[in-house]
Amino acid sequence: MTDAPRVTIAIDAGIADVRLNRPAKMNALDPAMFAALIDAIDRIGGDRSVRAVVLSGEGPAFCAGLDMASMASAGAGVDLPVRTHGLANNFQQIAWGWRTLGVPVIAAVHGIAFGGGLQVMSGADITIIHPTTRLSVMEIKWGIVPDMAGFALWRGRVRDDALRELAYTAREFTGTEAVDLGFALRTSDDPHAEAMTLARAIAERNPQAVRAIKRLANEAVEADAADILMEESVEQAALLRSPNQMEAAMANMQKRAAVFTD
Repeated sequence: MTDAPRVTIAIDAGIADVRLNRPAKMNALDPAMFAALIDAIDRIGGDRSVRAVVLSGEGPAFCAGLDMASMASAGAGVDLPVRTHGLANNFQQIAWGWRTLGVPVIAAVHGIAFGGGLQVMSGADITIIHPTTRLSVMEIKWGIVPDMAGFALWRGRVRDDALRELAYTAREFTGTEAVDLGFALRTSDDPHAEAMTLARAIAERNPQAVRAIKRLANEAVEADAADILMEESVEQAALLRSPNQMEAAMANMQKRAAVFTD
């Protein structure tokens, strides 16, 4: 009997519904989960039909963080400074990879998002969260630092002094507080359903323009004004009078649904 896949992907109408699938362990991160998440990012990145991603967890939690027992031996001897995926190492890629994916990613979060799970959530462009979700920047509990791209992902999003307090103490906070601090966009009693509705709205737009907007949004976090202004111009020049841009304009004028090509 084979184990169930650690991550499932269902693609329909341009939306990839991606679910962490280890519910009996609250989707805790073991070596198989790391490999499955990296594979999911690679698979979606190579599929031009995907226009948006919804990332969630099966069962009672989004992700409880590291499965410490299974990771203790797996992490032995790993050279963390070695980059395996561009800017990131394997551990960082499961969160950072969602940020660098070409299409918008919406995290639908419920139950628990601790430690590495919180960082995976933070890789999404947008997070919709159940108000009673329990979250924690938990690494200090184990005497370590967040090292799955958390600080790079939280920069410009999460209030600095609040982030320091949470990282220094591992204090738990709720989904409601996560919205107030910038970890999430809004709360919902059904985060997955709301995330799918948002994904469908995104998938109806010019996919080339949506991808360009994500590149600009990522660039804006760290680039200076001159570089951002130039990137805006470069992206716009590539879009103007392209087939999908013309289709968007015609559909608006004719008051009909647009039909875009990927």
